Amino acid sequence: MPDIGSDSHPHRVVIVGGGAAGLELATALGDIYGTADGMHRKAEIILVERGRTHLWKPLLHSVAAGSLDRSQHELSYMAQAHWHHFTYRLGAMCGLDRVRKVVQIEATLDEEGREVVPPREVGYDTLVVAIGSVTNDFGTPGAAAHAVPLETLAQASRFHRNLVNACLRANTQPGPVRPGQLHIAIIGAGATGTELAAELHRTVRAVVAFGLDRIVPERDIRIILIEASPRILPALPERISLATQALLMQLGVEVRTGTKVTEVRADGVVLEGGEVVPSELVVWSAGVKAPDFLQGIGGLETNRINQLMVKPTLQVTLDDDIFAIGDCCACPRPGFPGNVPPRAQASHQMASHMVEQIAARFAGRPLKDYAYRDFGSLVSLGKFSTVGSLMGFVIGRSMFIEGHFARLMYRSLYKMHQSALHGHAPVLWRTLMSLMSGRGEPEVKLH
Repeated sequence: MPDIGSDSHPHRVVIVGGGAAGLELATALGDIYGTADGMHRKAEIILVERGRTHLWKPLLHSVAAGSLDRSQHELSYMAQAHWHHFTYRLGAMCGLDRVRKVVQIEATLDEEGREVVPPREVGYDTLVVAIGSVTNDFGTPGAAAHAVPLETLAQASRFHRNLVNACLRANTQPGPVRPGQLHIAIIGAGATGTELAAELHRTVRAVVAFGLDRIVPERDIRIILIEASPRILPALPERISLATQALLMQLGVEVRTGTKVTEVRADGVVLEGGEVVPSELVVWSAGVKAPDFLQGIGGLETNRINQLMVKPTLQVTLDDDIFAIGDCCACPRPGFPGNVPPRAQASHQMASHMVEQIAARFAGRPLKDYAYRDFGSLVSLGKFSTVGSLMGFVIGRSMFIEGHFARLMYRSLYKMHQSALHGHAPVLWRTLMSLMSGRGEPEVKLH
């Protein structure tokens, strides 16, 4: 059992990664242990994160499509740390020394290449790695150079700028819109790719409606969703997949399943068999992996997609003072094939479980095993019509839902995340104020 510290040296819990799991955990632990108890804090909670603001990752496709005002949903890590009594350290983890019990952090540079924060080390008593996942392009030629992944807020914003620029370019060029010039290829029909395709159908047309009269959407705009598996949303129940594909086809999205991409070029993508699909913009959302630097870090056990191998307690297999949660861990799921899936609800559950684990460590109690609870699968198709979903907890068995109720359930997932960061009362108040306030700006971002 770890030394929980003394009055002069409180136990230091370091959390690396400020995604949904990491930030929810840091907030909860800061509220519990970061306040003063007499003259001393109960524990020191430190969040190490390379970014400066947080946005719930399932919203990135809406930022990319331009249907979400990021300023209304971004959260400053510095402010959250101040409000909830934990310490925020700007920087990206690059190494781990388990003998000295320190996390190594690389230097942070600004846009001009100047050093903002030097490389440094942060010591820990308990370490929680929660750095999430990145897109896995499987080494496909040209993918890194010509396809935009949607892992970060910066990438989502970059894609939207490219989209608006493509429309402006097509509308002002001397000649007519070229074949493929306003085509968008989305590689990977998981939740991100599918939701992005539905959002783009509306937002691209909304951009064009603001005076870009040389573009004819029915003629010039084409959205192609490409999936190597036999059906879209392969990780979700088949009924959701079939219902979602039917809705996408109603929108005019071209869905190509059982199709592999062998190369991404500046002017389009090459399919297995040699067919070229012309496209000005390419999004890669096919597959995830943990960041490459995690592979074997600190001598820890990792799998083929760089995830840290953990025990049911969420402790890594080779070091009881290190935990991993969220997409970056390979957590066993007894009685089911494979590990706990990399989903938002799993990250939320793991963060809640880790609060209990930390309390148990401090009290000298045995740790409990984490058990994933699948509350269903939800897919948002934006404002088009419906959200297809499958709920497995309402009546003790699976139930297919769609329409307004499914949309309400989808939004409730985000509200759950917001409540973990701000509390139930502030979230309720913000929701009511949002409903009462009108919109005086375009419903799509134009820059």
